[in-house]
Amino acid sequence: MSSRLVELKNITKSFGNVNAVNDVSMVINKAEIVGLIGDNGAGKSTLIKILSGVYSPDSGEIFIRDRKIEGRWTVAKAHEAGIETVHQDRALAVQHTIARNIFMGREITGRLGLIRVKKQYEEAERLMREIGFTSKVFTPDSVVATLSGGERQGVAIARALYFEAELLILDEPTTALSLTETQKVYNFMLAAKEKGSSVLFISHNIYHAYDIADRFVILDRGTVVMQADKSEIESAERLVQHMKDFARAGHRAPG
Repeated sequence: MSSRLVELKNITKSFGNVNAVNDVSMVINKAEIVGLIGDNGAGKSTLIKILSGVYSPDSGEIFIRDRKIEGRWTVAKAHEAGIETVHQDRALAVQHTIARNIFMGREITGRLGLIRVKKQYEEAERLMREIGFTSKVFTPDSVVATLSGGERQGVAIARALYFEAELLILDEPTTALSLTETQKVYNFMLAAKEKGSSVLFISHNIYHAYDIADRFVILDRGTVVMQADKSEIESAERLVQHMKDFARAGHRAPG
């Protein structure tokens, strides 16, 4: 049985005369954390919008579990495929509770259409414990505004996992977080992986990506210039050097 969850082949997306993504091929395997890294303008945002169905590629092929996607790739198709995106702003309603945020817009309802509040509370509590909310200070009734930045990321991740995300796309989840808060986000990511989900971790912070990822994909000016397992890169500093080398060369790395 194949380990591939998502595969992109020769994906290209242009806006006018600008090639935002150019001939990108990459694989995301089941239950792994992939670090997608690159400088600002490297094409990371465009690529994750393609993966999440916001943009349909101009050319190329998308495969989900080795099956080619036919027709136009859309947000609805991405959700059906188990792809959920947590954007940098997390899109949380901070004045509402954790439980309300997890189910907002996709509430659990009974036969008459009434919201099953108790069921949502129970499911939120289960999810919180499963992904690492170990402190008894927080309950599903806790207001999101009282949570730290890392904990808010945890709520967004819990929401995605409840809706059976097989690929969780995290867009710069550690930006402006302290070391302690960043570690909380790492723990949430590892919990998602333990549950069998894959994580695409987008970051311009190479050190954060190196700490948590199993594998790296480096984008430079819309092109994949390197894909490597962590075992092939001895340190974050070496990864930084690779990026500098590619930036100076201005073209795809050989091989």
